[in-house]
Amino acid sequence: MVSGIAFALAAGMMWGLVFVGPLLLPEYPPVLQSFGRYLAFGLIALPLGWFDRSELSRLSRADWIEALKLSTIGNILYYIFLASAIQRAGGPLPTMIIGTLPVVISVSANVLNHQRDGRLPWMKLAPSLAAILAGIGCVNQVELISLSGSSEAALQRYVSGALLAAGAVVCWTWYPLRNANWLRSHPGRNPRAWATAQGLATLPLALGGFLAFWALSGHADDAFPMPFGPRPLFFVGLMMAIGLFASWIGTLCWNEASQRLPTALVGQLIVFETLAALAYAYVLRERWPEPLTLAGIAILVAGVLWAARIRPESAGMAHPE
Repeated sequence: MVSGIAFALAAGMMWGLVFVGPLLLPEYPPVLQSFGRYLAFGLIALPLGWFDRSELSRLSRADWIEALKLSTIGNILYYIFLASAIQRAGGPLPTMIIGTLPVVISVSANVLNHQRDGRLPWMKLAPSLAAILAGIGCVNQVELISLSGSSEAALQRYVSGALLAAGAVVCWTWYPLRNANWLRSHPGRNPRAWATAQGLATLPLALGGFLAFWALSGHADDAFPMPFGPRPLFFVGLMMAIGLFASWIGTLCWNEASQRLPTALVGQLIVFETLAALAYAYVLRERWPEPLTLAGIAILVAGVLWAARIRPESAGMAHPE
């Protein structure tokens, strides 16, 4: 349990970096950022795949198809939604919407996977879920106050950003449940190799998407300077950093956590990503969070610690609810 939570914390800190990219590259289209990030991830996975070649050779055709599905929805599509949301609504609002993932995933896992993992009793789970929602609400309230007096166009951008962030939530509710199901049904497989396999599966998708964007942008009136935009060195360096730390190391840590913890609990621990993203956002803003924001963060942590104490009941012992 302790090592699983530690791996989930590390994954959250790595994944929080993905919220920084769109803020540092506001002039870059979200689609290009997504393809660039996962092209870097795929290239990083190539030498790693050589070291894991023995383990990767054990993967069947069905396993590679599963890795491709996970990469398409949990990687590329998710980040297109997220980067678009951050560019339209700024950092905090999408972060708060993504912050609902612990609740959404925990409820989904408790419904779908309780026969395998055991059920976290709803009455015991409810206080931690309520605390997470309350913490998110506190932080979100600060951002809503900052919106007062904004123009209608700015409000429309926030609304569209919120909808795009909701799309990211859908993608990342599906991904960890599906990924955990594969890992738990293949307990003898190496989580590191599975993370590398997803990177290798992402490479042809990202490369094809990058080349397609390059070809289409050449026909646009306001053609974006390709292949690497107006700040090529910064763009390539940032994509490589996010590809290594967020995509590969973050996925590796998450896989380790998924093999050690029930999926309902793992889902709640995605809250670490929200906390890390908020911390990075306020570092970029060069100011401390508001007192209500700090209170919300404390409530979020309390909810996670409460959930970590809950032990699942076996399917035969679980009380009907």
